[in-house]
Amino acid sequence: MERAIFAGGCFWCTEAVFQRVKGVEKVTSGFCGGNIKNPPYREVVQGRTGHAEAVEVLYDKEKVSFQQLMEVFMATHDPTTLNRQGYDVGTHYRSAIFTLNDEQQNQAESFVQKLGESGAFQDPIVTEIKRATDFYPAEQEHYDYYNKHRSQGYCQVIIDPKVKKLMTQFPEIAQE
Repeated sequence: MERAIFAGGCFWCTEAVFQRVKGVEKVTSGFCGGNIKNPPYREVVQGRTGHAEAVEVLYDKEKVSFQQLMEVFMATHDPTTLNRQGYDVGTHYRSAIFTLNDEQQNQAESFVQKLGESGAFQDPIVTEIKRATDFYPAEQEHYDYYNKHRSQGYCQVIIDPKVKKLMTQFPEIAQE
């Protein structure tokens, strides 16, 4: 299995999307990019730790590539808003690709540069690309949030459109 770490706002959203990608074996919500060990959720969301809400994705590279994961990631959140995704505001909601090796770093930098030059987005891409610090899993109540709470307003209004975008834009790798 290969690993990738993405931060695209609320980790409930990012987790729900990647759980529906063929070849993804496991998605863990947690925190990356900060400066303390084992940060608790309430400290992260108060901006005290420097971490971003992120997901660790374990995937089979024979079924889905890092490139495809980046394409899904960039299409299912807004990579042009600094420290914000919709109503979620703060540095812990920043857009980031936390790379784990030189190959991921080079691929991410190249992909984001080409995407920015393509004109796909009206505003400049502000997604941070940097080497991952330690990834810390979030508390258990954050795991599988969308699947457990689909009837909640946040899930219906914020997460459902991201999942639908995955299904319509990436049907070859999307699964329900």
